[in-house]
Amino acid sequence: MTCKLYYHPQSNFARKIRILLMEKKIDYELEAIELSAKPEYFLKISPIGKVPVFVDEDGTVIWDSSLIAEYLEEKYPHPHLCPQTFQEKIACRKWEEMADTLGDHVIDLWIQGLFNQGKVTRYQSLLQEKISRIIPVFEEQLKQTKYLLGNETWSMADIAALCSFAYHDLRLNEDWKNKYPHLKNWFNDLHNIESVKLTVPPKKAGIK
Repeated sequence: MTCKLYYHPQSNFARKIRILLMEKKIDYELEAIELSAKPEYFLKISPIGKVPVFVDEDGTVIWDSSLIAEYLEEKYPHPHLCPQTFQEKIACRKWEEMADTLGDHVIDLWIQGLFNQGKVTRYQSLLQEKISRIIPVFEEQLKQTKYLLGNETWSMADIAALCSFAYHDLRLNEDWKNKYPHLKNWFNDLHNIESVKLTVPPKKAGIK
């Protein structure tokens, strides 16, 4: 049995895992899921109804991108995309969680915009405030280091953040690039990596 990843082409969380699988050179099949009309067989595999879902060659099913990333790091450790020392591993998890939170806020703000066209609700304003609070934290770190965990190599923290910022570009705008030059340079540099270039989301409309 070949590994399989259930995904949506525009999902930032699915993109995280696609990049990870490519970097680890794991053979896998892709199956796109239409999230506005999820098939029954998918809901049996993933009761929470979200992508990505990874099915390993032995039939093991893992959902949630952070859990999938942890699983892949443990079972397919080369190359490591998460540090191995305790303190560095925790730092990586913290950045990944903040990046995923940013992605969640972007998704929520975009969906709110679809349902509240022509007006801005208090909830939308709160989401924008949260996004605006998170983004400068990445900029401050990248003033000091080439990558989120240092100057030597990228990590799962960078992958998660890259995917969330790209999703911001896709669903909202690219205005953050004008305000945060270190973040912009980091983002552009990472897009020179083959696995990143090959997973750029299409711009057609769709629900995450």
